[in-house]
Amino acid sequence: MKSRRLKNVIEELKNNKSAMFSLYFLIFIVLISTLAFLIPIDPDATDTSNMLQSPSLKHLFGTDELGRDYLVRTIYGGRVSLIVGVLAMLISTSIGVSVGTISGYFGGKIDSVLMRFVDIISSIPWMILVTVISIFLKPGLQAIIIVIGFFSWMETARLVRAETLSIKEREYVLYAISIGESSSNIIFRHIIPSVFPTIIIASTSSIAGAIMTESSLSFLGLGIQQPMSSWGNLLQNAQTNLQSAPYMAILPGLLIIVTIYSFNKLGNVLRVFVEPKVAGGEI
Repeated sequence: MKSRRLKNVIEELKNNKSAMFSLYFLIFIVLISTLAFLIPIDPDATDTSNMLQSPSLKHLFGTDELGRDYLVRTIYGGRVSLIVGVLAMLISTSIGVSVGTISGYFGGKIDSVLMRFVDIISSIPWMILVTVISIFLKPGLQAIIIVIGFFSWMETARLVRAETLSIKEREYVLYAISIGESSSNIIFRHIIPSVFPTIIIASTSSIAGAIMTESSLSFLGLGIQQPMSSWGNLLQNAQTNLQSAPYMAILPGLLIIVTIYSFNKLGNVLRVFVEPKVAGGEI
């Protein structure tokens, strides 16, 4: 069964040019960001004699307002953005799956209390959350991961809860309950494996959403702080030099757009592997 599903994924990738592009692009971005330390150029090294230089053979994407190589800073910025996306996704998915399965499986008052809590958290604007948390946490990589991870799990919780409500009425779950199997065993052996397709889709969407949120907050000056670079704060720096150096906004902007698109596209393709009923369907 797994072998057949894997073949379906490979076949879908072969027949879907945009999915193949997304896969190759993400592999390229991950590799170049991971191996950024091999580049013999310091991303924070300033050169006042070469400030705001246009793209050239020496600096393929020019330099910024301090003479730093913009391509290298963008590559290092990609590493930060990907770290934020993956770690925030792990936090938000863990919380969302836990809350969703507990709420959906036990139902009753537990479900009511948890869902009301989800509604309350969802109703609080992002800006208020960020402002309040910034009082207690110094803006930076750790703070932005915590903010995104702990306050972006609500949609995952709702999706997993809805799936759990359906799955717990299936015969194999009812049989497990009737023979006295513990709730924890039922959740981990039957419920979570059955909602895994939903978790996969939610995870890929969560990475894309975390990268977008980090970019937005950094653009507003509430995320990653200088001298550390991310795609978001590179865009923030670029806005003051749009007329004289428009290339400073083009590169990180395009990378944000294509990376988010690629994660969402591959999330749909992976659904073929974990959800047989969509195999062969249009993605």
